Amino acid sequence: MKARLLPVQLSETNQRERGEFEQQLRLLEKMYGAVADFLPVQPLEALDTQGADACLFPQLIGSVFSHGAEFSLIDLPVLVLSSAFGTVEMWDWEIVAYLRENLGLNVLSPYNEEMARVIMRALAAKREMREGTRFLMFQDDPGEGMQASIFKRFYWWEKESTRRIENAFGIEIIYRSWKEVNLKAQAIPDEDAKKLWEERKVPTEGLDIGRILKAVKLYMAVKAAMDEIGGISGVGSNCLNESFHSQTTPCLAWNWMYEHDHIIWACEGDTLTLISKFILYSILRRPMMMTNIYPFLMGMAALKHEKIDTFPQVEDPDHHALGVHCGYFGLVPQSFCTHWTMRPRVLEIVNQDAVMLDCRMAEGPVTLAKLHTDMKKMTVIQAAIEDYVQYPGSDCRNGCLLRYKHDSGHQVMESLSSHHQIIIQGDAVPLLVQAAKVFGFELEVI
Repeated sequence: MKARLLPVQLSETNQRERGEFEQQLRLLEKMYGAVADFLPVQPLEALDTQGADACLFPQLIGSVFSHGAEFSLIDLPVLVLSSAFGTVEMWDWEIVAYLRENLGLNVLSPYNEEMARVIMRALAAKREMREGTRFLMFQDDPGEGMQASIFKRFYWWEKESTRRIENAFGIEIIYRSWKEVNLKAQAIPDEDAKKLWEERKVPTEGLDIGRILKAVKLYMAVKAAMDEIGGISGVGSNCLNESFHSQTTPCLAWNWMYEHDHIIWACEGDTLTLISKFILYSILRRPMMMTNIYPFLMGMAALKHEKIDTFPQVEDPDHHALGVHCGYFGLVPQSFCTHWTMRPRVLEIVNQDAVMLDCRMAEGPVTLAKLHTDMKKMTVIQAAIEDYVQYPGSDCRNGCLLRYKHDSGHQVMESLSSHHQIIIQGDAVPLLVQAAKVFGFELEVI
């Protein structure tokens, strides 16, 4: 889906300026045609914004200051792309400030091309969710299963959480039985699973064909359910807490869902992570994943869960954290990784034939981000993957070592809304600042 941009022109535009306006609009259509549809030009004085996601100003002229009444009627974001490079022209900063500060408009003024594309993708994603986006979650009786004392504390299983997500973004969350889809998976003939495996083989180590086929069959059963329902953009399951319903884990399934079906995934039935990841990936199109974050400041409260005795030795431990999920770094699609292998499971709470992914994203700058439970605030943490650390025999066979960019360990502890965090490749903060304006998020940057 593309953003729908409504080009707007002022009536005082003279003949020379009209030529410049048309030339700039043609330039923008060429630059951004892959992410935006450009509606017919309309005059500011007779503006009808129906069907548009934002008003586009390819040109700003001094008469803007005499049209406060007309500008005040605009109820959409205002996107200014007035330079010959498809960005805001620096001479327009005063007009942009005037529109924001005196008329209260939501003016988007990107200063590089990637930022403009992020804004357009954010506009499209916001409309896409309200026009029929569906998430599919497989679960039966969440919280009552494995490690109930932990899992029953999670807000994402509350009906209130589901209502808030659906009301805030207009999506629909569909629930289906985790037990039933696993029974259907087990009924799939080995020959069918072997055929698909031969077509889509991935790197493995320590797995016999029987374990592999169980993982393949689960993908096939989930995919069949999604095809039957139709229109699914995100998927997940209560794979750990209700692991007794399954002979495997959905790790391979979620990898294939992204790589072959272009579907966003989330682990552990976490719909808050799913909506966060769907929005973040829709606008950024960067490698990202979900993991558990274990700040060093948590001490033994974090170490005990991972069955390790000490954190890695670093000079400034207060500003570090481990990223570990299900024994390794976490579930990441192959195309996002520098290293990726499917191995036998680590966690004792899943079936002995279950699988897990041992993978790594590139070391270097990353951004941690997640929506809060009110669906209005997003905390963004600048950090870096410094290294990967291994604790043989523990629940951290290969986790990532994270360092906060601004020596902000204590601030992170005060701001985290969940142990599940989304790690995004690179420094995405300037881009997320722009996207937050589109969605109306309060952005807390650490």
